[in-house]
Parts: sequence; C-alpha cells; structure tokens
Amino acid sequence: MNKIIVIAFLLLTSFSTTAQQKVIQLYNGAAPGSEQWAYNEQVYKPGTKDGLVYNVSHPTLTVYPADPSKANGTAVIVCPGGAFYILAIVHEGTDVAHWLNEKGVTVFILKYRLGHSLTDNPGQELSDNMKKSDFDKKIAPVIPLCIADGRAAIEYVRAHAAEYGINPAQVGIMGFSAGGTVAASTAFNYTPENRPDFVAPIYAYMPPSLQGPVPDDAPPLFVAAATDDGLGLASHSVDLYSKWLAAKKPAEIHIYEKGDHGFGMHKQNIPTDTWIDRFGDWLGLLGYLKAK
Repeated sequence: MNKIIVIAFLLLTSFSTTAQQKVIQLYNGAAPGSEQWAYNEQVYKPGTKDGLVYNVSHPTLTVYPADPSKANGTAVIVCPGGAFYILAIVHEGTDVAHWLNEKGVTVFILKYRLGHSLTDNPGQELSDNMKKSDFDKKIAPVIPLCIADGRAAIEYVRAHAAEYGINPAQVGIMGFSAGGTVAASTAFNYTPENRPDFVAPIYAYMPPSLQGPVPDDAPPLFVAAATDDGLGLASHSVDLYSKWLAAKKPAEIHIYEKGDHGFGMHKQNIPTDTWIDRFGDWLGLLGYLKAK
C-alpha cells in the first residue's frame, strides 16, 4: 500500500510540474500571415509517451527554466520536428529540455505553426500525405511561416533575457527534421535582434533553395544526422556543414552510420544514443556551460 501511495504521489507531482510550465504567446493576436487560420492546437496520444502536437495556428514558447543552482545563463530554443504537420513534442522536445536543464541551460520549446490536419489521427494522415506527389506543394506555403516563428522566438527570448536569468549573448536554437529547417534558417538573413548565437539543426530538411550566403558573422553550427536517414536528408546536413567550412566559420558535424530519421532522444543502443552528449561537449567547448 505504501508503495502505491508513493507512486501516486510521484505521478501527481509530475503532472503538477508539467501543468505549471509557463506558456508564452509568440505574437499579440493572430500570427502575421495566417490571420484567417481557424483551427486550434490539439494533442494526439497514440498509447505511448510520445504524444504528437498538431493544428498549431497560434505559436507559443513553453519555458523550462534551469535550476538556479546550475543555471549558466545559456538559453536554447528547441524546435521539434514533424514535416510541418505535427510536432514530436516528447523525444524531440521535452526530453531534450530536461537533458539541457541538467546542464544549467534554460529551454524554450517552440510550437511553430503547422499545416492543417483534417483528421484526429495526424500521424497516419501525415504518413499518407507524404506518399502523394503534391506533398511538397502543400507544405511550401507553411515553411516561411514556421521560419518566421523561429526568428520571432529568438527575438523574444533575447528581449526578455533578464526576466529568465539569461545572458542575451547566449541565445541559441536547435531543431529536428522540419524543426531543423526552422533552426538552420535563422542562421541566414538575420537582424541583430533575431541572430542566434549558435545553431544546431539535427537531421534537418535544408535544401539549397532554403539557404543563402553564409553571413560574415555566422553563428557556430552543430549538425548531426544518420547516413541511413530514411528520408535521404543526410546530404542536407553535409551540405550545410560544407558551406560553413568553406566560409571558414565554426562548425562541427556528426554523421552516424545508422540511426535512421527521427532518432532524437530515443534509445536504440547504437552510437546515435550519444549525439546529445556530443552537443553538450560542443556547448562546453564554446563556453556556454560555464557557471555564472
């Protein structure tokens, strides 16, 4: 009986902690460019811990503050992936946030705008849509809005740095797959207000059409992907790294033989399980994990 009570207490505590996360509306009123979108954010839980967020029309940031005893002033905006239709909010979102929190990093999970899912099973709907020849055309109008949300997120976090105990010169962004598109795109054509201090696209979708010239003050770049990426996106990571290398800008790349697409924080008992440790090493090398 005592064991049951303890388990119940831990579950309630976990729920309470989640419920208390601060959620910030990224824009005042409707998001620019999607003012007529009438759908509302929903969560699909397919019987596993990896719930999916879909139908986001009002982008938000959810704050995961670092423990004050560990906080080092660094912030990372985390952009989960999902082909611009869903967000893999756990293994590419909250699991990443908790890991970074342990390193003293304050995390802001970005729920950027998504294409409209028409069913109550967004994962299956996305899988079906990706098999259609017109899928790229369907997502094309959404991508610039997602990227705009990434830029707005950086600008918000930097402008409110003091409120969250953040150094405004230590605001980075990372993303996975489509979220990697959002993250990587912020490394081009930025302003002083929305320039990321470091960028980490993980198995990102980043074709040449979404890239531009490497800026003179380009932020340090960390990329990771798997050679056997089922969507064939490993070359996107290599191309991005090669551009930084040619421009003589700071960059680090990890291409794993196996891992497929979407490995995130999933444990597969292969080397991709430790990519997050390499990311932590890189942040430390850049001085972003030093105690205040």
